[in-house]
Amino acid sequence: MATCWGSVLQDERQLEELAQQAVDRALAEGVLLRTSQEPTSSDVVSYAPFTLFPSLVPSALLEQAYAVQMDFNLLVDAVSQNAAFLEQTLSSTIRRDDFTARLFDIHKQVLTEGIAQTVFLGLNRSDYMFQRSADGSPALKQIEINTISASFGGLASRTPAVHRHVLKVLGKTAEAAKVLSNNPSEGLALGIAKAWELYGSANAVVLLIAQEKERNIFDQRAIENELLAKNIHVIRRRFEDVFENGPREKAQRLFMDGQEVAVVYFRDGYMPSQYSPQNWEARLLLERSRAAKCPDIATQLAGTKKVQQELSRAGVLEGLLPGQPQAVARLRATFAGLYSLDMGKEGDQAIAEALAAPSRFVLKPQREGGGNNLYGEEMVQALERLKAIEERASYILMEKIEPEPFGNCLLRPGSRARVVQCISELGIFGVYVRQGKTLVMNKHVGHLLRTKAIEHADGGVAAGVAVLDNPYPV
Repeated sequence: MATCWGSVLQDERQLEELAQQAVDRALAEGVLLRTSQEPTSSDVVSYAPFTLFPSLVPSALLEQAYAVQMDFNLLVDAVSQNAAFLEQTLSSTIRRDDFTARLFDIHKQVLTEGIAQTVFLGLNRSDYMFQRSADGSPALKQIEINTISASFGGLASRTPAVHRHVLKVLGKTAEAAKVLSNNPSEGLALGIAKAWELYGSANAVVLLIAQEKERNIFDQRAIENELLAKNIHVIRRRFEDVFENGPREKAQRLFMDGQEVAVVYFRDGYMPSQYSPQNWEARLLLERSRAAKCPDIATQLAGTKKVQQELSRAGVLEGLLPGQPQAVARLRATFAGLYSLDMGKEGDQAIAEALAAPSRFVLKPQREGGGNNLYGEEMVQALERLKAIEERASYILMEKIEPEPFGNCLLRPGSRARVVQCISELGIFGVYVRQGKTLVMNKHVGHLLRTKAIEHADGGVAAGVAVLDNPYPV
């Protein structure tokens, strides 16, 4: 995709002046991160990295991504309720991936004991890139769906004002008006509030499970503030606090520091490094309770790469969403090529194809948080090591998406403003709430555009690679 800011991008002096104005506006709007030097303190903060200009996104692809989000909400919820599908799909993975196995053990234990919660809450984000087709036209292709700790809804709510300001400074008033309004934090809070309401205890709180070193706290505070405006109180605790101080269960109700918990909102617990033996105990304790978990353990498993790969098989969507052919068609249109690496002929063939043409593929482990995927020579070395052993089942192979690069200026603390060739990743936030078997809310609630220089294959904003952006529809 091209850019329409070309003349400004070529004037270095104007670029520097504009960048300073943009940074000041970002600070004023609250587009903030804690610093890497002081990740536990808000005494000194900086701006979250962002693009100087909004990036061009085809309107049709943006509309397609929004239109399919409620289908993805339904699909994730259907997978989370289908214990047999989860067990069959993850059977090879849990033999070789300890993290997925530990999550699955909790899932099985809760099923055996009987699921206590009756209200289920999904806050997810489906991420896409724009595949360059043979005829040059872009197509929407899904990278992954995040079912736990889907971040940057709060900061994405604050960036449109920054890009409108930049364009107005340039006298581009009409263009500034085309920067889309976006408020995911309001929509995410709406889902939490609905789950809190259905839980049915007016004095109950929302328990946010937080990391101790949380640079992205202002993103989370945006959602907390939306809830407080509805008179719903949020308490922040770590897994360690849950293990050490309680909670105390009464008839499967969850109490933390004497307060009943209606909703547990995880902003931690998506990577192996975030779990100690005590943290696993805390996760099990939370999972057994009646509180609505976001996500419950089954929904976290529904977001694994292995499930994503299995969903792309012929006939699988039809089995999970019976009688919904239009939803199935919308979902399947976004799928990139996904390949199993289970032991056997199918996995052998996938590995052979990837080794023959490594530039066409990416190797993905069952991990969230960015920076885990393997490309090029790294992928080749990993596949050579894995091809004869069962550990390969803990990965999937995915067709590499090749977007059209474009020029933009990436603004980071401590770096000069300079124009680089970039690619973007579009995320759509989805919210659903189910009570028993009845779906009471199913919405899309906003978007997140992240942009990075083309030399960086993998990683998002939190990983220090991508920066925040806004789509400029064309």
